[in-house]
Amino acid sequence: MRVTELASLAQMTKQSMGAIVDYVEERGYIERIPDPRDGRARLVRLTPRGREVERVACAAIAELESEWAQYLGHERFAALRSALRDLVTFIESQGEDARLP
Repeated sequence: MRVTELASLAQMTKQSMGAIVDYVEERGYIERIPDPRDGRARLVRLTPRGREVERVACAAIAELESEWAQYLGHERFAALRSALRDLVTFIESQGEDARLP
């Protein structure tokens, strides 16, 4: 994905996302490669080190969600996830400049 696409998804400026990408790239978690569709552009992708971090993070999130589901009960946890998805949909529908009240 291009830095501009990442910035749009994160609802932040291209400059801010570029700084984050630089930081993460310097640490070996991502790399920039030429975009085969546009020789001027570069794509950002995970390195093997980045994929390992992603795997560990996904496992930690799954463990946390399991704990929350045990605490809240599966029905309430499902409702929480549904409400959070609704909020994401709402925020995305408001465009880049919108903020929650």
